[in-house]
Amino acid sequence: MIDIQLLRKDIDNVAARLASRKYQLDVAGFNALEAERKAIQTRTEELQGKRNSLSKQIGMLKGKGEDTSAVMAEVAGIGDELKANETALAQVQEKLAHFMAAIPNVPHPSTPVGQDESGNVEVRKVGTPRAFDFEVKDHVDIGGPLGLDFDTAAKLTGSRFAVMKGGIARLHRALAQYMLDTHTGQHGYTECYTPYMVNADSLRGTGQLPKFEEDLFAVKKGGAEGEGETFYLIPTSEVSLTNMVRDEIVAAESLPIKITAHTPCFRSEAGSYGRDTRGMIRQHQF
Repeated sequence: MIDIQLLRKDIDNVAARLASRKYQLDVAGFNALEAERKAIQTRTEELQGKRNSLSKQIGMLKGKGEDTSAVMAEVAGIGDELKANETALAQVQEKLAHFMAAIPNVPHPSTPVGQDESGNVEVRKVGTPRAFDFEVKDHVDIGGPLGLDFDTAAKLTGSRFAVMKGGIARLHRALAQYMLDTHTGQHGYTECYTPYMVNADSLRGTGQLPKFEEDLFAVKKGGAEGEGETFYLIPTSEVSLTNMVRDEIVAAESLPIKITAHTPCFRSEAGSYGRDTRGMIRQHQF
């Protein structure tokens, strides 16, 4: 979620930059919510000041032995209005939170603007694609005899899953270990073991919620009808890693924070029906 202060300070600039990624920011809607929030807070401060003044007046009247019932009744009325304002402010703040959660990240000014992927700019190219002097096989055809088994996975769970056995399972494990050893041993990363399930706040922190909720797997303690908190299977290990510093102020001198992990990841691949149905692309678990 972007900082609401960006909108409060320069909403027109934010709207223009978001428009470059085809997102139309509801400027009028935000301004209306902000005006409502300010009005409630201003009125609340006025009422609090008046209540404090009347409370002092009650003390003075009591000191003189005079009747305080009228002033106390006025204070009680102010208390009722303050409670109503508290409820109204909470409702506005919730609307603002939903509004902010739906806004994508603001692109950096250096980001090239294009109508579609044809407008992508190649920044650099590393290596040269290998040329083969024979017919290249699909990874499914190569993997089948080596232990890549989609039929068993379909029996165990359903489509878009894979079972790896024998040498290909060892290769999968070896690649993960190689990645971790390279990052930690050669590049100064700290290896982490993190939960495979996270709460909604974590997914809001990394931008999956609310926009991409349909692409997530939800898990509830006690089953689908359970009354416990809903967790989500992580769609990428970055969700857990990034949220390790959520709600923390990180000192500039401690940057960069270099952490890594190897985890299974889970995605429902909503909207990809009929696409890349063969092989290990667009798997639910990978």
